[in-house]
Amino acid sequence: MYYQTICFIKRNDELLMLNRDYTPTQGLWNGVGGKMKENEKPLECLVREVKEETGIDISSNNITYKGIVSWEIDNTITGGMYAFLVTVPVDYEYQTPKKIDEGILDWKKITWLLDGNNLGVGEMIPHVLPNLLKISSTLHHKCELHKKKLTKYEFTELLSEKKMRF
Repeated sequence: MYYQTICFIKRNDELLMLNRDYTPTQGLWNGVGGKMKENEKPLECLVREVKEETGIDISSNNITYKGIVSWEIDNTITGGMYAFLVTVPVDYEYQTPKKIDEGILDWKKITWLLDGNNLGVGEMIPHVLPNLLKISSTLHHKCELHKKKLTKYEFTELLSEKKMRF
């Protein structure tokens, strides 16, 4: 079991992203989310964290569980998080940029986030995000990083018994 969540809030061809002020992804654009509290389920954590970080109440929006993103760093540190996609209407109004305690929120074009020359996103984003957005199956994204660089990425479909029950 993992104890973190990440959410990508999609409005047409852009995602609401957070440029974090703190490590481990300080200065990089990433989805919103956070750590689960004791006895909290992933979906409960997600709804709470998105509300705390953005002010958006996603409980009434279209939330899709997209799977797990796991990582191994320098052959020692391992971790993972539950990934979600929330789609809001194309006319959904949310003014950005917006400074919050954790950093800066802003709508970013998906093409900008996935640009191979973009050094402003986390190492895993250009690999995980296209599959998370395009593949309807629930996936396990496995990442290996060495010296802060992604050296291996693969994904597999989660078997039905490994999928989250919300």
